[in-house]
Amino acid sequence: MRNIHRIIIHCAATPPSMDIGADKIRDWHLAQGWRDIGYHYVIKRDGLVEAGRPVSQRGAHCKGFNDDSIGICLVGGVDEQNKPQFNFTAGQMERLFYLTLELQNLHPGCTIHGHNEFSSKACPSFNVAEYFK
Repeated sequence: MRNIHRIIIHCAATPPSMDIGADKIRDWHLAQGWRDIGYHYVIKRDGLVEAGRPVSQRGAHCKGFNDDSIGICLVGGVDEQNKPQFNFTAGQMERLFYLTLELQNLHPGCTIHGHNEFSSKACPSFNVAEYFK
């Protein structure tokens, strides 16, 4: 098992009208030449959590931090003009809260971060530290 130090939250950078899941994101990542979806979990618009890459495997979601992290992707995160927007559903945010709680219980001491803490991207389109206060 990998030694997990971080949970990193991402968004799919999709508008609210685009209801996709792990299969579609996997297709996008495979089309880029990746061996699998980069995230370990995807939370769909209805709050359903879908498995991505197995947690036992190194992710491909945050350059320089994939070895010791788990990547969670929320579907959404941009408006119809592709501008960053907090447009996640209440169901998504509830599932995110409980999934991170579960993962912290499995990996004591791991911290929760937004992708934007490690990159110049807006992803996940909200302040993760503020949300998890």
